[in-house]
Order: sequence, then structure tokens, then C-alpha cells
Amino acid sequence: MSWLAHFNYWAVIVVMMTGLYMAIAQSDLMRKLIGITLLQTAVFFLYISFGFVRNAQVPILTEGAERYSNPLPHVLILTAIVVGVATTALGLALVVRIRERYGSIDEAELASLADEVEDLEPHHDFDDQDEHP
Repeated sequence: MSWLAHFNYWAVIVVMMTGLYMAIAQSDLMRKLIGITLLQTAVFFLYISFGFVRNAQVPILTEGAERYSNPLPHVLILTAIVVGVATTALGLALVVRIRERYGSIDEAELASLADEVEDLEPHHDFDDQDEHP
């Protein structure tokens, strides 16, 4: 059996590693979100590959069918796709709000802005204040 017999698994590995690299190595929040989406898509392909049965019939009892494919992986992936689209939309909305608020979506620039804000804010020690009745 050659490596082409398992082409779908090799494609899953390539897409998964690309998504993981983008999620870890990139400092742009949009690119991180794209990397997480690629990683998620690779998991979808992997589960769909597990659910494939060669020469199998639809799981409806008919005469002459010897092998049936399990519909559960496909149903789970449909649910995961819906959840993935919703979380990606939420992530995009957060990136847009961060861009509007801080003017950047670069992780390093946002960290430096957070350090500047910490330096400007006065630090209060609430334990030393008198309690009010």
C-alpha cells in the first residue's frame, strides 16, 4: 500500500500543522484566528475520514446490503461546523472591536499598550482606607 492510499490523512496532517503554526507563531490576531480555523477544519476532515466505509450502504435496512456506514461521525461534524462558524464569528467580532478600541490587532503592540496603561493608572491600597458605615 502506497502513501497515496492514505492521502486524506496526509492532507489532514499538513493542514493541521499549518493551522497550529499559524496559531502559535503569528502575532496578528486575525492570522491566529485563521490558524485556529484551519486547525478546526483539519479535525473535521479527520473525523469524516474515520467515518468513511468503502462499499458501504446508507444505514437504511434494505435487501442485499451487507455493510452499512455509521452516520454518527457525519452528524457530529455537522454540529461541530455550526459551533465552529459561531465561534469564528465571535472571534472576528472581538478582533474588530479590539481594532476599533486600540487601533491595532498585533499582539506585541497590544501588550505594549497594556504596559503603558498599567504605568499610568494609580495603584490604590484599599486596606488602608477607613471603612464607611
